[in-house]
Amino acid sequence: QVQLVESGGGLVQAGGSLRLSCAASGLAFSSYVMGWFRQAPGKEREFVGAISWSGGSTSYADSVKDRFTISRDNAKNTVYLQMNSLKSEDTAVYYCAATQKGREYWSGTLSYNYWGQGTQVTVSS
Repeated sequence: QVQLVESGGGLVQAGGSLRLSCAASGLAFSSYVMGWFRQAPGKEREFVGAISWSGGSTSYADSVKDRFTISRDNAKNTVYLQMNSLKSEDTAVYYCAATQKGREYWSGTLSYNYWGQGTQVTVSS
């Protein structure tokens, strides 16, 4: 059974930082692209970024580029989302997800086979 478990969310002041983790089990982690998405109340789930199976390639939404960084440790079956310079508009539930599709599909929610349960990030202004 595939499980993706996010952790590290919480309350942070604007301008602060958080690091989210997503621990995977039940899948060949190193053969999956890992994505991060977020969903704010009343809004659709949106793409934050993704990282290739090897960690050698990443892609980010324009809204988080230069502030957020995705990395992974295949030995630990874990992917990370380092979030810096947080803004109130970053407040959302953050989800990790896994796919084996190519880069052109990374930003689409339908591309992902497996999802975590999400972790809340709240940025106070």
